[in-house]
This record gives sequence, structure tokens and C-alpha cells, in this order.
Amino acid sequence: MTRRIALSVMALIIVVLALAVVPLGLSLVGREQTSFRDSTEAADQAIASAAEEYLSDRRSPASLQQLLVRTEQTGDCAAVFDSRGRRTAATPCPDQTEGEAERAAEDWAALARRVIDAPATVTLERDDRLLVAVPVGDTAQPVGAAVLSRSTEPMNERISAMWWRMALLGVTGLAAGALLAVTLARWVGRPLRAVDAAARQLGEGDLEARAAGGRGPDEVRRLAATFNTMAARLESLIHGHRVVVADVSHQLRTPLTALRLRLDVLAADADDDTASELASAQEEIARLSRLVDGLLAVARAENAVPRPVPVRVDEVVEDRLAAWRPVATERHIALTSRCRPGLTAGLGAGDLEQVLDNLLANALDALGEGARVHLEGLARRDRAVLTVADDGPGMSAPAREAAFHRFGNPEASGTGLGLAIVHRLITANGGTARLEETPGGGLTVVLDLPAAGLNQF
Repeated sequence: MTRRIALSVMALIIVVLALAVVPLGLSLVGREQTSFRDSTEAADQAIASAAEEYLSDRRSPASLQQLLVRTEQTGDCAAVFDSRGRRTAATPCPDQTEGEAERAAEDWAALARRVIDAPATVTLERDDRLLVAVPVGDTAQPVGAAVLSRSTEPMNERISAMWWRMALLGVTGLAAGALLAVTLARWVGRPLRAVDAAARQLGEGDLEARAAGGRGPDEVRRLAATFNTMAARLESLIHGHRVVVADVSHQLRTPLTALRLRLDVLAADADDDTASELASAQEEIARLSRLVDGLLAVARAENAVPRPVPVRVDEVVEDRLAAWRPVATERHIALTSRCRPGLTAGLGAGDLEQVLDNLLANALDALGEGARVHLEGLARRDRAVLTVADDGPGMSAPAREAAFHRFGNPEASGTGLGLAIVHRLITANGGTARLEETPGGGLTVVLDLPAAGLNQF
């Protein structure tokens, strides 16, 4: 954000400089060139006036010679031509070789004849000098021509200095604008980054994360205060839910355990018919205990705020298969797997183990002898995909749609809470879970897990 604001302000300053300074500079350059040309023409006109007294009025050339001497002293060079184009007076140009002087004399003579034939002021630029030729005397019947050559180096130096001053002004303005833009962007962006960091920590499970307030614009300070209020209420709500879960766990487990002990005592002294009824009651108590355990597991999963850590999916799969393989062997069910080595996902600690335990328990309860459960882990772009497929009876389409809801599966043989726990744990970690039909029959659970190191919130 800081970079974008700074670049935007700098772009605006550059546009303003381009629209203001450059046209101003071009205008000043044009004015300087015009002033230089006018002063050169004025100097040549003065020489022409002095030459007119000599050529037309036949007066002494002394004043003309004095003017030519002053012209030479200023670094200019000039020549006066009569009506036939013959040079009558001239000053040498500085730093000219003999050959250059001869070529210049020929060019000047040609320019003088041009002015005499078509009386008008002619201005030309030759190399780094400005050449001006004006008619001498009456413009209708000139008696000659005066040619003046002046170096453009002083003008170019003044123009160059002007451009350097403007460039310095522009760079200074751009630097000041950049400093102002960066300061403004940091003033606005720093508290926003603090809110973003606090939100990320809160999403990763740090319920005590708060945004630093008291800095930045009023809107950003209000945002930080609102975020902190929300975080405090969320922390209170989650802690309250956890307390409720703990209390419910204690209050439900204790009477169920006491009831089971009483039934065990009664069954020890009961006759056969009564013992049969008590055994049925004990089975119902055991079923109720499993149901309570499942509900508490769902509640804990819903109240959990996972903090993702890198989890080696291939290692967890092998570990859980090793734990469940004795049960599968006893029931004559094959457990196989194929995971990409090093496959890693970003999940809460222990969440993947709990997910696999629920899926394997459901599969082993639903399958008969000779069935097979296959786990496969693949990497797809920035995701880790884990599938648990069996070749059992599977589920109907309506049952698959409702299976992730509490007690949503009417075909479930158990409590119907295992898939609800799986769904909650996976989605809380930023992943997705879905049920598909296994080709050839059976059920496939597809877990799309976030890759390790990615921001899941």
C-alpha cells in the first residue's frame, strides 16, 4: 500500500511537472532565442547605418571602423559589401583557419548579393554561429549589405543553465513529493498492517491478538478499535463455549457412569430374565455414552480455532493405518495406501489424525469381510488432496448430501456424527470435504487440504 500511494503521488507530480515546467522552459528558450536574434540584428543594423554614411554619403569610414573594432572586441565578426557585392570592410572571425576564412568570405559575399538583389533582413544559423545580413541604405535601392556573425555559445550556455535549474527544481519537487507520499502512506498503512497482522493471528487461533490503536487517520483508529472490540467478544464467546462443553462433559458422563455401575450391580444378583433386560439396558446406556461422546467431540471441533502447522500427510496416513490395521485384520478388511512422499498440508495439530480415525472407524463399521479401504494422497497446485475410498455398500445420493450434518445420514449405523466432525475439522482449517461414489461401488471421501505455509484465513 505504501508503494502504491507513493508511486501514485510521484506520477501525479511528474505529470504536473511535465505540463507546467516543460512548456515554461520551452517558452523561455524561445524568448531567449528571440532576444538573441533581435540583439544580433540590432548590432548589424548599427553597422549598416555606419556603412550607409560611408557608401552613400561618401563620408569618412572612421565611425564604421570604430564600430567594427568594438564588434571584434565582443567576439563577433562582420563585413560590409557595396552594391556590387565587393567587400569594403571586414573583421576576422576568431578561431578560424585560413581555409575556413576563405569559405566564409565566399558565403558572406553570396549572402550580401542575395540581400542586395532582394532587400530584406536574412537570418541564418551556421554551425554554432548566427549569421545576419541586412541591406544598407534605402530598402528599395540598397547601396550595399552588412553581414554580422555572432557565436551562439553564450545563448546555448544560458539555455542549458536554465534547463539545469528547471531540472533541479523538478527533481527537488519530485523528491519532496516522494518524501511526503511515503510519509503519508506509512502514516495510513502502518496501522492498517497492524490490524491485518492482528486479524491473521486471530484467525490462526491467537484469541488474545489485538491491533495497536492511537495511530493513523481517525477512520483507521476507529477500525482498530472496532476490531479489538470484535476480538474481545469473540474470545469471550469461544471461552464461554469451551466452558459449556467442559461442564456438559462432566455433567453427562458422571450420571451415565453411575447408572452403568448400578446396572452392573443389579445384573450380578438378577435371574436370567431380569439379567437379559438389564443387559439390553446396559447396551442402551453404552449407546447413549457413545452418542454423548460424539456430541462432545462435535462441540469441541466447532469451538476449536486451529493454528495451522506443517503436517506430513504421508507420515500421518501410515501411522493411522498401523493403528487400525489390527482391527481391519480381525474383520478381514484390507487397508492400503499410496501417498506422495513428503506431501505436507497446513492443519491444526492433531486434526488430521482425528479426521482419519473417524473415517477409518466409519469404513470398518460399514464394510464386510473381504472389503478394501484405500488411502491416496496427491499434490495439486497449492493443495494437498487426500482420498479415502472403500468398495462397500456406499451411500445413496440424498444420504451423501446430508452426511456432513449432525444426524443427517439416515443410513448411518452409528451415531451419525463422525462425518460431521470430519467436515468441521477440515473446513476450520481452510479445506473442503466431499463424498463421491467409488467407481465399481462404494464410497470415496475427498479431502482438499491447504498446503503448508499458506495463509488459510
